[in-house]
Amino acid sequence: MSSQALDQFLISNIEDLKTKGLYNVIDTLQGANGPVIRIDGKSLINLSSNNYLGLATDHRLIDASVKASQTYGAGAGAVRTINGTMDLHIELEEKLARFKKTEAVIVYQSGFNCNMAAISAVMDQHDAILSDELNHASIIDGCRLSRAKVIRFKHSDMNDLRQQAKDAKESGQYHKIMVITDGVFSMDGDIAKLPEIVKIAEEFDLITYVDDAHGSGVLGAGAGTVKHFGLSDRIDFQIGTLSKAIGVVGGYVAGKKQLIEWLKLRSRPFLFSTSLPPAVIASCSASVDILMNDKELIEKLWENGNKLKNGLSLLGYDVGQSETPITPCIIGDEVTTQQFSKRLYEEGVYAKAILFPTVPKGTGRIRNMPTAAHTKEMLDQVISVYEKVGKEMKLI
Repeated sequence: MSSQALDQFLISNIEDLKTKGLYNVIDTLQGANGPVIRIDGKSLINLSSNNYLGLATDHRLIDASVKASQTYGAGAGAVRTINGTMDLHIELEEKLARFKKTEAVIVYQSGFNCNMAAISAVMDQHDAILSDELNHASIIDGCRLSRAKVIRFKHSDMNDLRQQAKDAKESGQYHKIMVITDGVFSMDGDIAKLPEIVKIAEEFDLITYVDDAHGSGVLGAGAGTVKHFGLSDRIDFQIGTLSKAIGVVGGYVAGKKQLIEWLKLRSRPFLFSTSLPPAVIASCSASVDILMNDKELIEKLWENGNKLKNGLSLLGYDVGQSETPITPCIIGDEVTTQQFSKRLYEEGVYAKAILFPTVPKGTGRIRNMPTAAHTKEMLDQVISVYEKVGKEMKLI
């Protein structure tokens, strides 16, 4: 017999989410996550994937995955520190270090794990973290786990960051102070002001930490936001994901050899979780090879992003201040946003509503993510559907 207190908590809170338009239905794909997907037998143009370059279905990654499974087996068999480190893991880490232009790299099971691992391995209750107020949830949780004092600064507000850094430094309360920012903010598509952040960090001796999950494979000829600004030798931590532009799953931290050595000795997800399986590592490695040698996919991504952004803007939609192919369509009211997403679905466009707590209340939006795999004809159809549904709902 289940707990009555738990039942009451779950029923009342789930109903509350439904009433407020915050209840999310999870759809099941019947096939691969490509530019066109199939759900409940219906084909839809997919604008909800982070598969930026379309590599999740690339035959080169699939071939590498199959070959690695046949050679190394289905699983790694252990944590990295016992005997779960294969030559494939080392090869990928060395390749990523060359890609990011850092001394070394450590690979984790997810991008979320990176932030949980890296922040808490270096920062503690005697330290302070200056964190952009729109940073990803994994950064927030990593900061909490570290027990450091978290000081939020206004989003991309360099005056506020400088004042917070000055106050924290002059207080004399903290052994170390870190500044953390996303490289690209995933819900708005804007880019962190890294040159200004680095100047402030060097003035006040701050540790610099950039989560570049949405910048790698997109900016800096694919190497990310840090490379985009030419700051590879001035950022202490570069965090990347292997599940977005790379197209597979996992994450990594790039930095100096001593930093990576410390993380291998003290970061708990590395020490206590079985390593990524051979198929994943091999397909990630194949993907990095593509990124290092072929820029056509990145160019196509930007071309498609600009096309969709311009098309929606001309229709009168609010696409925010995006500086990347990420194309938000900000509706505002949560219930209206849910209804809008449902109508897009009915018209053959899969674009999910993004609501609180992912974004602030009252800023509900559709987060459109055109990829390198979309065709011009697909995006023309999307823009046409947006026009039809927007006029029908009196949003434009």
